[in-house]
Amino acid sequence: MSESLDSLPYVPLEPYNGTAMTGGNSLTEDLNVYYNAGDIAWMITSTALVLLMIPGVGFFYSGLARRKSALSLIWLSIAATALISFQWFFWGYSLAFSHTAGKFIGDLENIGFRNVLAAPSVGSSKIPDLLFAVYQGMFAAITVALAVGAAAERGRLLPAMVFSFVWSTVVYDPIACWTWNPSGWVYKMGGLDFAGGTPVHISSGAAALAYSLMLGKRHGHGTHELNYRPHNVTQIVIGTVFLWVGWFGFNAGSALSANLRAVMAAVVTNLAASVGGLTWCLVDYRLERKWSTVGFCSGVIAGLVAITPGSGFVPAWAAVIFGVVGGIACNYATKLKFVFGIDDALDIFAIHGVGGLVGDLLTGLFAADYIVHLDGATEIAGGWINHHYIQLAYQLCDGVTGMAYSFVLSCLILFLINFIPGLHLRASEQEEMMGMDETEVGEFAYDYVEVSRDVLHAVEHSHVPTHRDTPSSDGEVNFEKPADPTAL
Repeated sequence: MSESLDSLPYVPLEPYNGTAMTGGNSLTEDLNVYYNAGDIAWMITSTALVLLMIPGVGFFYSGLARRKSALSLIWLSIAATALISFQWFFWGYSLAFSHTAGKFIGDLENIGFRNVLAAPSVGSSKIPDLLFAVYQGMFAAITVALAVGAAAERGRLLPAMVFSFVWSTVVYDPIACWTWNPSGWVYKMGGLDFAGGTPVHISSGAAALAYSLMLGKRHGHGTHELNYRPHNVTQIVIGTVFLWVGWFGFNAGSALSANLRAVMAAVVTNLAASVGGLTWCLVDYRLERKWSTVGFCSGVIAGLVAITPGSGFVPAWAAVIFGVVGGIACNYATKLKFVFGIDDALDIFAIHGVGGLVGDLLTGLFAADYIVHLDGATEIAGGWINHHYIQLAYQLCDGVTGMAYSFVLSCLILFLINFIPGLHLRASEQEEMMGMDETEVGEFAYDYVEVSRDVLHAVEHSHVPTHRDTPSSDGEVNFEKPADPTAL
């Protein structure tokens, strides 16, 4: 005979007493009693999954670029993790999520993680400040990694790092505050953004567009010199898989608890990614009659981006619409760089900027009150399917404001950095021709890139025969300068 739930041997959580900013004195009391161990375990796991996404970004970007700059894009991604992890610890978390924040930005109450320990976080009373801080720190890091990919193949690394620190402080932190902090103006207005449609994707996409604009076009843009295919499609697939897996922590983790809302977020995340990949692939097949692997991977990312803001708000069937609309919109948005005349080498704005805005708007249509309440606590008026029609206007306001703020501030930051001695944004034409790996990193993703460089150097200085040299009819070797390895 089944027992009632009340008779089962559950250990109830202690209610938080709210006596100290740190949550209490760990020397005299057990601060773990306020939290469910399952919630803590899930959020630590989600933090690691979001971290896994960052090298995924690096591999994805690296595979899309040319061989001679492949390693620099991986370097940018992992370096962004290190730099922004420090920035987040130093003042980023406090500017975004301090308990005493204003409508637009927080204060420095928690600078250096001061008093960040066991008190319930501003994100959810289910997890402590310290756990929320490290989880959200991964969001800050991946947002910067997405944005600075715009430096691909012609941007110097040191200015990109300076930009990253400043941008995260004056752009990402305020947008995160007004979106997710209960004191923020978007939060108070009623804007819905579960996992980062505006703070992560729209802001990084707009920043990448600004970076591409301020850097200028790559050498040979619009000519046969840049008529190349992605150099390593396998790397693109690997990066996509890392992102796809990590996105479970990104979206489902944003429930900030191990509950049914997190489960639904995982369901819609996977479904939107799958449908997005197939949709993009079909659109490309219509034009080229080829089942593009790069197209499929791009569609997966587009679907993931689109579902991000709605992942904890929409039912499973809506994820199909997110995937289809996101895949089609981002596919056609790749043509915008030709309209604007901006060399967005990796289509960051098309996928993240446009995909994030599409996701914001679709969330306004399909957000459902009963999905949100799967966590047992949260209540919203919903979107159009709940006849709450003003929600679409809230979403549009949120997305457009975030995009405009990020683009304008990014242009200003880049403009000022470029005037600082030693921090000019762009590599010289000769450095660009040699590739960012050689001129900025001094190492290569592939040993044969370095071999090609050494062969060219030897031929130019000592007339060493190469594999391309052929004997003439009289037996003499005709020395032919090898093809420029910088074209790799």
